[in-house]
Amino acid sequence: MRPESAALLWDIHAAAIRIAEFIAGKDGTSYSTDELRRSAVERQLEIIGEALKKVRIADPETAQRVPDIARIIGLRNILAHGYAVVDDAVVWSAASQRVPELLAVVDQLLAD
Repeated sequence: MRPESAALLWDIHAAAIRIAEFIAGKDGTSYSTDELRRSAVERQLEIIGEALKKVRIADPETAQRVPDIARIIGLRNILAHGYAVVDDAVVWSAASQRVPELLAVVDQLLAD
């Protein structure tokens, strides 16, 4: 792994931990009615997607080890550019289900 990839993976790790903290004890309904929390989670998902985009460019070998990298980057693009069509249920699913899976992958990559 390239050194810049490790730094980006640490950024992803930090953003994933923040998301976990932001949604702790919440469900999809309470999430969708909390504008501040939605904004915070969406920002961290943007950070994750942007960091993975940079990993994919700088270190394709490491990027290949991240499942669904294209979908994660795609979500970042929607959040950043298609903000008017953001589906809270999709973001909640990403935050509550996919981010923990991603965190496990990132932690393994950093351990290697």
